[in-house]
Amino acid sequence: MKLYSYFRSSAAYRVRIALNLKGIEYETIPVHLTKDGGQQRSEAYRAVNPAGLVPALVDGDVAIGQSLAILEYLEETHPEPPLLPADPAGRARVRSIALAIACDLHPLNNLRVLQHLKHGLGLDEAAKDAWYRHWINVGLGAVEAMLAGHPQTGRYCHGDQVTLADVLLVPQVYNARRYNCDISAMPTVTRIAQACEQLDAFVRAEPARQPDAEN
Repeated sequence: MKLYSYFRSSAAYRVRIALNLKGIEYETIPVHLTKDGGQQRSEAYRAVNPAGLVPALVDGDVAIGQSLAILEYLEETHPEPPLLPADPAGRARVRSIALAIACDLHPLNNLRVLQHLKHGLGLDEAAKDAWYRHWINVGLGAVEAMLAGHPQTGRYCHGDQVTLADVLLVPQVYNARRYNCDISAMPTVTRIAQACEQLDAFVRAEPARQPDAEN
């Protein structure tokens, strides 16, 4: 498999975690999101992923360009270890947590949105960062409410086995820390992220450990 990735992309980070959890070997093909006007916009990369976003996964003749679709594909083609619970209610809960991050939170803080706020709308760094922190508080606050005190929350988001929800949570917490967001009011989110970050699959997926990582 080939993973078109940018080390700081939280969507690519999700996929790296899942590939590691499932023990799948893959080749990283870096796509720098700010150099050369954004390499994701190049004609060569758009031939792989017409949306011009990272990540993209290529598995033989199959090319997939959305991180959630990639994660579902990996779950279906490499079912062990499972990232979704066996029961329908559990699967729905895990998906709801994952989608709260992927659909409600992440798009508002995506790089292209932040670039438009700065270059398109003329916001300064302080205003842009305030936007970012506001949506982190709203989005991760909602996830905290979903997790805190829920009988199915365990060491991880759903029980004591890593699921798709954890795969989505950790990169988003990484982003929050990177932008110096105060998430002290989210103790369950913080605890679960810290538990995941002790696992080898998560450690090897960290942005700083990627071949294209920058200081």
